[in-house]
Amino acid sequence: MGPGPRRIVVVGYGIAGLTAADSLRAGGFDGDLTVVGEERHHPYSRPALSKSALVESGDMTAHELPAPTHDAFERLGVAATGLDAQRRVVALADGGELPYDGLVIASGSRAARLADRLPVADDVDELVLRTVDDALLLRDRVQGQPSVVVVGGGPLGMEVASGCLAAGCDVTVVAQGRPLTRLLGPFLAELFVAAGLRRGLRVTTAAAVRVRSQGGLSVVELADGSTVSGDLLISAVGDVPNTGWLVSSGLLAGDDLVVDSRGRVRPDVVAAGDVCAFPTPQGVRRIPLWTSAIEQSKVAALGLLRGDEAAELDYQPYFWTEQFGLNFKSVGVMPVAGPPELIEGDPGDAAALMRWRFADGAASAAALNYRIPVPRLRRLATAQAVG
Repeated sequence: MGPGPRRIVVVGYGIAGLTAADSLRAGGFDGDLTVVGEERHHPYSRPALSKSALVESGDMTAHELPAPTHDAFERLGVAATGLDAQRRVVALADGGELPYDGLVIASGSRAARLADRLPVADDVDELVLRTVDDALLLRDRVQGQPSVVVVGGGPLGMEVASGCLAAGCDVTVVAQGRPLTRLLGPFLAELFVAAGLRRGLRVTTAAAVRVRSQGGLSVVELADGSTVSGDLLISAVGDVPNTGWLVSSGLLAGDDLVVDSRGRVRPDVVAAGDVCAFPTPQGVRRIPLWTSAIEQSKVAALGLLRGDEAAELDYQPYFWTEQFGLNFKSVGVMPVAGPPELIEGDPGDAAALMRWRFADGAASAAALNYRIPVPRLRRLATAQAVG
């Protein structure tokens, strides 16, 4: 392996960019390191925004992370707008350019909007939750206990619905099918839906087809001909990778930024986090989860520094959610079908340690309102696990 890069630029300052910068230093890189962040904030915990931060009183602190220690030069509040991969230059929104020897692409994703997918009237106020500024606005809006319609039955939509209920709002979730089923499977999904219904949540499983405003309310028209309306409309319909600045770079495969098992797009460019797709046992895919971004970033940083000598990504899915009084953690492939093998407890009593075994010898494990170290949960989800 030849001499490594002496000037590295990290584009994106979420958990992927932060972890990559820290990992570069931990891996021995002592050259010039610059981090570019479109947001004006230092890195923070996005998962906390839809959990405790949404309903905490006083100054929001649940999302805060420890101060960075990588000693990089930080360019906050400025977006990357282009990449010349041949010249090795990143173009910035303020007109500046950043040359590099090595580049980490960690530009993440943005919230998808209903207006991108179906007709939404111009006077509809559609809120999303992706950034800390989104969370501050949403927290302020729910203080008056408005009626809320959440469109989207995935983890984010259900966590937001849970937070709004906890704030005293009347909440309806609009989802295509039973919420959380596509992610977790019907057995686990029903535990969360039932917990929400017990707390007053309303759920409709007809797809939204149009959104309009009437009498100060947002009105969601559904595929079955019915409507749902509320003072506040929040959409949680997925995310869109921030690859627009890479369109002319020659690095995209169609619309996708694809990396190898060491996070490499090419020898001098790596990527990690929500922005890219990476190899998994289930194929090359994008997995926009917090822990996925962390694991990818550690591998990509060393892939940039050491090339083929770096370890490959050994990804084991990990998922965590808090909603409707339930704390849930899982390791292994989801969704799962059917009832689990009970290791301890009983999900009917809202506290259980569970496992599902698959025909190929693999397994997934989950803890529901159950205190267990994540390493033990990971051991339960190995093919050889016996308890």
